[in-house]
Amino acid sequence: MAGHSKWANIQHRKGRQDTVRARLFSKLSKEITVAAKMGDSDPGKNPRLRLAIKEARLQSMPKDNIERAIKKSMGSEGDDFEEIRYEGYGPNGVAIIVEAMTDNRNRTASTVRSIFNKNGGNLGETGSVWYMFERKGEVVYAPHIGNADEILQAAINAGADDVESSDDGHYIWCEQNDLNHVAQGLETVLGESQATRLVWQPSITTEIDLGGLQCLMELVNALEENDDVQKVTTNVSVSDDLLSQVE
Repeated sequence: MAGHSKWANIQHRKGRQDTVRARLFSKLSKEITVAAKMGDSDPGKNPRLRLAIKEARLQSMPKDNIERAIKKSMGSEGDDFEEIRYEGYGPNGVAIIVEAMTDNRNRTASTVRSIFNKNGGNLGETGSVWYMFERKGEVVYAPHIGNADEILQAAINAGADDVESSDDGHYIWCEQNDLNHVAQGLETVLGESQATRLVWQPSITTEIDLGGLQCLMELVNALEENDDVQKVTTNVSVSDDLLSQVE
């Protein structure tokens, strides 16, 4: 997993710089609406909705927007979104998972395929790359929260499986079904996290050169700019030296 958190951090910063605020809020609202519709509109009874609201607040989404997204799930006039996972390959054979929410499957499939083709990628069949990833819970803390040993001890006590600490922050992973329990345990010791979410963690990684990395970032950015795409994950393995050339 070396370099995973650094790559994720660069993706996050790049996204914050490039993504129009309205588009970001739209994606967050969609996740809140779907989470509430699939479960319970009460965050206390719906872990997915609770995580979605927490992420929205961390992104400074107004309270009115959050409440509107929840109310939309209760009405019959709202869009009926379905969740779809696309899998494919980027430059140098890097595996890519694209998570989307759409009210038009054909439109989204066509658009995602076009983005892959235009940016040196190749959209594959469902199941073509998922075996290179594990579904995990991820809790992220800022580097100033504590040193690596302190965070590791807190993570072990909370029931987490793995920790990666660097100048970019502390990334703590656990089994997906344990995320709520682990996050609450960490919060009692470390305070509120920067992020608490489900992620696709690479179990098999692919190395890449500078040219390939630049092409991959263009592909990922293009996918993330699409309104139907919620998250993009890759299995790229990047050295610190290579990352320093793109920061």
